Amino acid sequence: MKLKELKVLLEANRDKQFLIQLPDQTQVPISFHITEVGQINKTFIDCGGKTHSMQTCQLQVWVGDDVDHRLEAGKLADILELSKSIVPDDDIDVEIEYEDKVISQYPIRNYWVDDDAVTLYLTNKHTDCLAKEICLLPSSCGEAGCC
Repeated sequence: MKLKELKVLLEANRDKQFLIQLPDQTQVPISFHITEVGQINKTFIDCGGKTHSMQTCQLQVWVGDDVDHRLEAGKLADILELSKSIVPDDDIDVEIEYEDKVISQYPIRNYWVDDDAVTLYLTNKHTDCLAKEICLLPSSCGEAGCC
């Protein structure tokens, strides 16, 4: 989901609760806080020598001791508005950073809006070889042909 899509979704549902469901279909405890909004810039080289760069907006989710805390969609919309100076591009993907047993980043797969809440459904990230076409040792790469 692009940041601009998330902003529109939140603004249209300001008074509703904001919820997050992990890829294993468990829900992040409803007392979570958004503790950081950041723009992540990643520049890297793949195994074929080609350089890439990407940007994402990352929302850090933290569950603290305040079990009575509830985040409404409008409050998150306001937080995102405050972040415009460090995340000026609304046309970048949003990822949720969450710590369960390990710290993980999750892309948003989909969302659902009902009478009471806006729920984001997260998905897992996956690795991939970005230079499959120039793999030097195809016999050791398996059927996928990646390095």
